[in-house]
Amino acid sequence: SVHNMPQDLRVVLEEWKCLEEEYQQLLETHRLYLLKLEEISKLQKNCSSSISSQRSKLKEVSHLVKKKGPSEEDAETLDKITETIKTRPNAFFEMEAFLPNKNGLYLSLVLGNVNVTLLSKQSKFAYKDEYEKFKLYLTFILLFFSFIFYFFVSYRFLDAILNFLLVWYYCTLTIRESILIANGSRIKGWWVFHHYISAFLSGVMLTWPDGNLYKTFRNQFLAYSLYQSFVQCLQCYYQNGCLYRLRALGERHNMDLTVEGFQSWMWKGLTFLLPFLFFGHFWQLFNSISLFRMSQLPDCKEWQVSALSTSTMSPFTLLHNLCLCICLNICAAPFFFNLFMWLSCACTF
Repeated sequence: SVHNMPQDLRVVLEEWKCLEEEYQQLLETHRLYLLKLEEISKLQKNCSSSISSQRSKLKEVSHLVKKKGPSEEDAETLDKITETIKTRPNAFFEMEAFLPNKNGLYLSLVLGNVNVTLLSKQSKFAYKDEYEKFKLYLTFILLFFSFIFYFFVSYRFLDAILNFLLVWYYCTLTIRESILIANGSRIKGWWVFHHYISAFLSGVMLTWPDGNLYKTFRNQFLAYSLYQSFVQCLQCYYQNGCLYRLRALGERHNMDLTVEGFQSWMWKGLTFLLPFLFFGHFWQLFNSISLFRMSQLPDCKEWQVSALSTSTMSPFTLLHNLCLCICLNICAAPFFFNLFMWLSCACTF
């Protein structure tokens, strides 16, 4: 009998009994969880199909409103309908941020057909916040490596480590940004595109063999990398402060990144940052010219020099620097100033 059992055995049996009861509760909870998942899956499909149906019907209604010549008494009603139709796409965008979406080409190639949609606002914001921290931490690491390699060591295999880190960093950014876009973040296309360019340029730099031309450009590149990392740290702190204030004022979306939006009160911090940004952009142009001149030398055999020169002197980069010059004269114009603010964050390579 239980009373005749040793004390230790009774304790074990009691613990086992409690554990077995908890396990049965766990099984029941897990069963309910699976049922809820099936319900959520059905609701997601219903919402997605309803949104598609709404979009097509809204197009039909909008076409009918434009086709009909309204009388004076109908004009006000039709104007209200038109205004409501204009607001619906934003509402659908917010809804779709919480629904599974088919991955774009890039995510499909990297991850396959995996659902990357986060289901709660807390999860979305946490992932976005982690993205911002990832950029900042890696910028500090790149700053440290550039400083050490420029002033203290000069080995090609260490330079390769830095360039590999740059390739990994920019490739990781493109993946994370694609996931953020799938979760409703309104990242501009140029912002992701300039990271593709940066990853390509870093990869070309990684394959550049050791030689006289590489040694000639090495210190110039490391000095620029050191300066760029420093400016990116300043930018990050400035933009984080601006974005925090805009969110507090209710003027920005929680999933927006530190690359969008401008208000007049931002001039205070921007006047300090502008000289660093302009100098960095002209330094980038100087790098392009230096590489182009190197590619014209008779002893230039490496294809990497021409590739780097051509890529950094692309129309994208030329437009980039041209817009900076335009903004020097007409930065009071909102369009050009906003264009400058967007492009100021996209200093490639």
